[in-house]
Amino acid sequence: MTEQIKETTYTKPIPFKTIDNAPYWDAADAHHLVLQKCTDCGQYAHPPGPACSHCGSQNVIWEDQGTEIFGEIYSYVISYRPFLPGYTMEDCPLVIAVVKLKEQDITIIGNVLNCEPTDIAIGKPVQMIWETINEERAIPQWQLV
Repeated sequence: MTEQIKETTYTKPIPFKTIDNAPYWDAADAHHLVLQKCTDCGQYAHPPGPACSHCGSQNVIWEDQGTEIFGEIYSYVISYRPFLPGYTMEDCPLVIAVVKLKEQDITIIGNVLNCEPTDIAIGKPVQMIWETINEERAIPQWQLV
């Protein structure tokens, strides 16, 4: 018996790689988190930009944070209807969270996957996972721990 493989096309928006965020997405595609850090004031910045969002310095570097990324839910919203192109009612409810990282004083937005909306609460611990959406892109997401 021959197993049939169903090929699916990712229809949701794919984050656009720019000169300012390319290191972030290149690392995400390899299932790593890198964060932009200012060498003048020592603050991390996310989303990344051409200069430090805290002091305006252009002296920024990228620091590899690795693959084991933990945080806690700082804020969240639950969407019960699709609100972006490519999303359908099958994707709902969608849990969108602002997560404060455990090791750095910074927040990152992402979806909390594989959970029920009733499982979500501010302060709940989460771990970053990467959703590979095509051969070129993986998106950082979250799961409850």
